[in-house]
Amino acid sequence: MQTSDYRPLDVKSIRQDFPIFAEDPPLAFLDSAASTQTPRPVVEAMDAYYDTYRSNIHRGIYRISEEATEQYEIARQKVAKLINSPRTSQIVFTRNTTESINLVAYSWGSVNIKQGDEIVLTVLEHHSNLVPWQLLAQRTGATLKFLEITDKGLLDFTQLQNVLSEKTKLVAITHVSNVLGTINPIQSIIDAAHAVNATVLVDAAQSVPHFHVDVRQLDCDFLAFSGHKMCGPTGVGVLYGKMELLEEMPPFLGGGSMIRSVERDISTYADVPAKFEAGTPSIAEAIGLGRAVDYITQAGLASIHVHEQELVKYAHQRLEEIEGITIYGPEPHQKAGVISFNLEGIHPHDVAGILDTYNIAIRAGHHCAQPLMKKFDVIATARASFYLYNTIDDVERLCDALQKAQTLMTRRNK
Repeated sequence: MQTSDYRPLDVKSIRQDFPIFAEDPPLAFLDSAASTQTPRPVVEAMDAYYDTYRSNIHRGIYRISEEATEQYEIARQKVAKLINSPRTSQIVFTRNTTESINLVAYSWGSVNIKQGDEIVLTVLEHHSNLVPWQLLAQRTGATLKFLEITDKGLLDFTQLQNVLSEKTKLVAITHVSNVLGTINPIQSIIDAAHAVNATVLVDAAQSVPHFHVDVRQLDCDFLAFSGHKMCGPTGVGVLYGKMELLEEMPPFLGGGSMIRSVERDISTYADVPAKFEAGTPSIAEAIGLGRAVDYITQAGLASIHVHEQELVKYAHQRLEEIEGITIYGPEPHQKAGVISFNLEGIHPHDVAGILDTYNIAIRAGHHCAQPLMKKFDVIATARASFYLYNTIDDVERLCDALQKAQTLMTRRNK
């Protein structure tokens, strides 16, 4: 990870950029792994589109349409630069990470996966990087294989050579676990997969917003992430792919904008990325995503990563002082800003509900990772996740409220 842009974050100033903290200053928002808050510059960029040049793109021969097209494509350039894509055209806008992965599963998968092939996943995967491959396996007769994890939530590399083989056609893996925060050694996995000629898709929904991700350095074949987890709006996501793969893939959706010519019985298709962006896209959202890229880049991704690690390290120390708590996953230095935990005798939903009365927002449930829940023999966990606008005070309030929740539930159970 790059550290050249590291400087301590001015969190007080950062919080002033977010309207929600101006409206509700005491809010301890600890659910950024689900969706981050949106800073004012992103909202203003989207408002500017709606207020001053609202029009469709790539079609209109008039000023505001050309401006909308330009801003949409500038956003694509910003995303390409963020992940160091060789070409801007290798960036495909989708609705979210889930759609990006489904695009690969249906388009690339329909051509390249057949009966007897194997798709390798891990037990850490979010459902969006599991269910599409289950559906593909059902359609094609392929087999799913899983790399297991240790009791500390780390990938068990002793199994890797047993899982990978000449039958492996795809490895689809999360870069950072949305439940445990585990940062996977993605480079080693990509290298091992390529050694058996397997294609690699990286679910980067929890990594691109938090630290530097360089697709050229990683040499991944596909990479997917979402705008709403990186200070951007909902409704826009990204698929990066190697150009030779994208060019060979058939369209995912058919309709306007993705064609070169249409006859009664047959059509030819536009070049990448237009081939995969059928219909009117999420124009304002893409522009907002571009501004979000500006925002986190200006803050400094190395700074964001260091800040989150400081918070998660301190949170581990404070949480471990609470009697009856179980923390799942690796040690702080092996994870991103995510902590999943349970309090003995209190359902995670009750924990989250009680914390809400103290204006503390956390997530509780299976986090769209039910196989991982079964691995730890739990139905659900409580999860606190941090971002650039969180503070040590948020951690203190979390821990104090958890102790109050214990006291409250103990009284109720007497």
